[in-house]
Amino acid sequence: MKYSYIRPRKKSALTQEVLLSLTFFGITLLMLCFTYLFLVYKDYAFVQDTQALQQERAILEKNLEKMKSDIAFIEKQREFAQKIYTQNSVLKDSITNLFDLVPQRITLSEAKLLKNGLVLYGVTPSKDVYNFMLHAPLRSIFHRTYSSFYPAQNGWLHFVSTNYSDKEELTDEN
Repeated sequence: MKYSYIRPRKKSALTQEVLLSLTFFGITLLMLCFTYLFLVYKDYAFVQDTQALQQERAILEKNLEKMKSDIAFIEKQREFAQKIYTQNSVLKDSITNLFDLVPQRITLSEAKLLKNGLVLYGVTPSKDVYNFMLHAPLRSIFHRTYSSFYPAQNGWLHFVSTNYSDKEELTDEN
């Protein structure tokens, strides 16, 4: 017995509306999965970048410490060089002053600079010329001065003048 005039169709649970809804849900799930995978990758990349930056920072800090120690060393060398330059300038001025101190009538043949003194060798016409023109200024500069004379062939006198400064007063001035 047939109650219908049409032929029965097969019916399924997957209608067009259901398939459309499932497609949208599938696309949404795929998008969520891709978003999750993208965020996991970005988190991994961020951690790697952070570690690389920390290593680079540690290297830069080491280099900075090395540069600071190099700068300190260079500054010490510069101070040492400045000290030597100052000492050389003082020594040059002292030598210039020494030669300015020697009068024209007295001839120096040799001058030796000691750490705390000066030894002069030369020729003078007489002891009086030496005593008044060279010995007096040397006495005002040095604490102890010793002079010895011996005759030259031309009637003048050779002299050796040894002059010393006391170390204690030098350290007080410095």
